Amino acid sequence: QVQLVESGGGLVQPGGSLRLSCAASIDIFSISSMRWYRQAPGKQRELVAAITSGFSTNYADAVKGRFTISRDNAKNTVYLQMNNLKPEDTAVYYCNSARLPRVWGQGTQVTVSS
Repeated sequence: QVQLVESGGGLVQPGGSLRLSCAASIDIFSISSMRWYRQAPGKQRELVAAITSGFSTNYADAVKGRFTISRDNAKNTVYLQMNNLKPEDTAVYYCNSARLPRVWGQGTQVTVSS
């Protein structure tokens, strides 16, 4: 059974940092583009960052220069390093595989508050 397990969320003050991890139990991980999404209360899920199988990256304008997506194919894991966090980054963060777009994990809560 395909699984995506996100971790690393928590409560952090504005300006702080968190590193999210997503462990994927999919055989095709190394050839899959992986994405991080987030969903804030009352808002639609939005794409935050993406990384291709060739390690090319893209970011939403709201997080450019603050977030970094990376992947470790040996560990079937994708990461999201989040720096200089702002209250508007508060959301549940999810990872997703472009090859299995209907598969979602439980997400990890990120709360940025003083």
